[in-house]
Amino acid sequence: MTRFSERLRLRWLFPKPTRFLALVSLSTLHNLCKSLVGFLLSQTLPFLAMDNFFSDYLTDDFDSSPYRPHRRFLQDHDLDFAHERVYLLPYRWLVEMEGEADRREGVLYTVTCNSDSDSEISLHLRKEEERHKIGVSGRQYALVPEGVWLRTLKRYNDSNNEVKDLGSLSNAEDCLPELFPLQVKIFFSLETSSLEAKISQKENVADFYEKACDVFNSAYNPVHIWDFSGQTTQFFLNDKSGLPHDSSGQSVKEVTLELQVHGLPDSMRGNGGNEMILDRSQMECSHSGSVTMNGSTDNVAPCKTANYFRGSSCRAIRSLGLTGLQNLGNTCFMNSAIQCLAHTPKLVDFFLGDYHKEINYENPLGMNGELALAFGDLLRKLWVPRYIPIAPRTFKMKLANFAPQFSGYSQHDSQELLAFLLDGLHEDLNRVKRKPYHEVKDADGRPDEEVAEEYWRNHLARNDSIVVDLCQGQFRSTLVCPICKKVSITFDPFMYLSLPLPSTTIRTMTLTVISTDGITLPSTLTVTVPKCGTLKDLIGALSTSCSLKEDETLLVAEIYKNKIFRVFENPSESLGEIRDQDKVVAYRMQKDTETTPLVVFVHERSVETLFGIPLVTRLSNISCGYDVQREFLKIINPFVMRAKDVSDDCENNEGISKRPSEDDEWGDTTNSCAIGNDTDSIIGTDDGIHLSTDFEFYLLGMENGKIILDKPLTVTTLPRKEPPVVVVLWSDKMLKMYNTSLLDSLPEVFKSQLFTKRIEESVSIYKCLEAFLKEEPLGPEDMWYCPNCKKPQQATKKLDLWRLPEILVVHLKRFSYSRYLKNKLETFVDFPINNLDLSTYVAYGNSQSTDRYQLYAISCHYGGLGGGHYTAFVRYGYDKWYDFDDSRVEPVNEDTIKTPAAYVLFYRKV
Repeated sequence: MTRFSERLRLRWLFPKPTRFLALVSLSTLHNLCKSLVGFLLSQTLPFLAMDNFFSDYLTDDFDSSPYRPHRRFLQDHDLDFAHERVYLLPYRWLVEMEGEADRREGVLYTVTCNSDSDSEISLHLRKEEERHKIGVSGRQYALVPEGVWLRTLKRYNDSNNEVKDLGSLSNAEDCLPELFPLQVKIFFSLETSSLEAKISQKENVADFYEKACDVFNSAYNPVHIWDFSGQTTQFFLNDKSGLPHDSSGQSVKEVTLELQVHGLPDSMRGNGGNEMILDRSQMECSHSGSVTMNGSTDNVAPCKTANYFRGSSCRAIRSLGLTGLQNLGNTCFMNSAIQCLAHTPKLVDFFLGDYHKEINYENPLGMNGELALAFGDLLRKLWVPRYIPIAPRTFKMKLANFAPQFSGYSQHDSQELLAFLLDGLHEDLNRVKRKPYHEVKDADGRPDEEVAEEYWRNHLARNDSIVVDLCQGQFRSTLVCPICKKVSITFDPFMYLSLPLPSTTIRTMTLTVISTDGITLPSTLTVTVPKCGTLKDLIGALSTSCSLKEDETLLVAEIYKNKIFRVFENPSESLGEIRDQDKVVAYRMQKDTETTPLVVFVHERSVETLFGIPLVTRLSNISCGYDVQREFLKIINPFVMRAKDVSDDCENNEGISKRPSEDDEWGDTTNSCAIGNDTDSIIGTDDGIHLSTDFEFYLLGMENGKIILDKPLTVTTLPRKEPPVVVVLWSDKMLKMYNTSLLDSLPEVFKSQLFTKRIEESVSIYKCLEAFLKEEPLGPEDMWYCPNCKKPQQATKKLDLWRLPEILVVHLKRFSYSRYLKNKLETFVDFPINNLDLSTYVAYGNSQSTDRYQLYAISCHYGGLGGGHYTAFVRYGYDKWYDFDDSRVEPVNEDTIKTPAAYVLFYRKV
């Protein structure tokens, strides 16, 4: 037995107490202080632009939350991912947790310990040619790239979370032990093609050196290492020329590695139950030679001990992916979107893997791979075990370079960022180097399945990336020409669904309905119509609300400055022509006949002073001015004051005429002129109509337009191109006899409640989807060119879901913009968390694919348009949820994630 093995045996019998704290040197404390000072200096310039500076770093540092370990300050450059590092981990653990993307060819080495010194561990690595003779044992380890290690660590963490959620895990902490640094020197002889490794006690902390003795002890069981990284093969491939020689004259390479050991218990008896991870975070070449690693041949400065994983690494492993992002100044919108994407299944695995191989540097629509590299670097930092928030400065800088709209420190829309980011990542990672041209063919009666598949193949021929694989689906779009009924069907890809809320698909309109029956007072009605509806929709809603009769119709007109500004006559006229601040009246009257022309009465107090709502009626049996007076008094009758209110004013009134027979409603119209000369004034007749000569009538647009009551007046004397306008001059006496305030009351179509909180609305996400898929006419600005009519037509459009993606992103359109107003809708949208079933909305039934989804992330917006704040809810494990509020990450109850702030929903297929 060697001296080294004997020392191990004695140490197992008499274990030593932990000496880590006692071995902290002054130099270590000095380096820690330097890191702290450097961090504070790096935060000085952007101090004014950062939100909650002290809360991010002081409050979190003293947080006693059980899931979050105490944090230290750490610079981003401490985790430099420019060159991918290599890790050593248990081979059995890798086999259990590896995925399809991790499987690769490896080189097997047998490691034996040949040390006779207490101060140095000497290891010999022998390459095994017959790998099939080596079974899977507990003393086998794997050398893997950093991406494989991160993905394996993530799967291990996810697996533990799911087991814990099912309540089948023991009470013991099931996590990886403490991480510690270890200095290793590797020597390679080209003549003998052998690898030797040395671990010196002088170059390592004593406790760490003793743990290394446990790791590499081969006295009882041999140690095997599988190299899946391809790094050791570079020793054999490099040229012999230019290498230094040892005392025997052989060419030797000497490489210094700084390993991060995810440490082991104080004793190890070769039972295979312990786990370790070695992180080659830095590879350096000593003065005796250089070696090409990770594409670099530069000599590196002396080793620096990376001790940022010391302490609560156990809890860090169990909280992988729960790292916050610092707010750099109104960058909460960016942080919210990033956290949702950073927890998107398969997308995380992709960027933790060898995604560099899929970057398309030749795509003119891409960003030279810079956006993908920046995002991948940031995502890896979020999944590396660490305890403090990350400042995404590099990513923001790259984002601003390619999207200037996101530069600076103004607040932006997280959905707009998400749309740009997904599109940019797709172009940077597009596997298609040269996009072929495909002419779009018409369906020509072919089955939808055949046409849809053809469209999808053409799309994939030009667009093929991880983003397309996960996030893109397919619409069926049907257009129908209103003139020739031509039907056009196309199948278009989509990246996300932008669902309108009911408040954005419908419009509330308030109008005043004025009847011409001489009995009914004006009434104000509020109706709901499609936002992109037509006059036909409005008249239909009003007809239902006012119980319109079969022989009645509505004439809709806009009132401006007490005159009819315009009349809406075309049933297909868009309601977009009616603004919210307009004042609109609907005149209720008998249906049009050729013998009853319209007439408009406008009211005037004194010369050229108009007031009130114009009144409209139909003239029938016109023979003289008294007939005009009669029609006016009929429609004005509902506004008359009660007799007792005006009896004093009318007691000695002169010049008021009345019909000879009160039992006859209108009298003998054929003799109106003669009867009018003998009538006297009456108030409160049976028919309720008041005739008075105190009203003067003038026909607008005609010379000497005053209408004389007792002179003949025929229809042929009235204008025929448009309804004639009669100006009614009111005397002071008449103003007191009628309630003219009712004529002055005319509300706007929609009065925005700027300073009053609306009643909270609630709607199902399925209703939002139905509104999105509803058939509707195209707007005047989106006319479709009909190939049959050979001109643009306002066709009707119908969308259907045809192909659903694996990751479904749903955008709730809470922000509405118009020419005059910007608004945010606080409607509460009720959405499923575990079972979003879209099977009834998919036009194409595919039995091989499910149409059910599970929610895993939400981007939330709180506040209004002027500022507001973005956060994110993320599912962690089976049923745990966390609130990502910039740098702060807190566990939340699932019952609390449904709020009116939900803005972008992220679903994955069940």
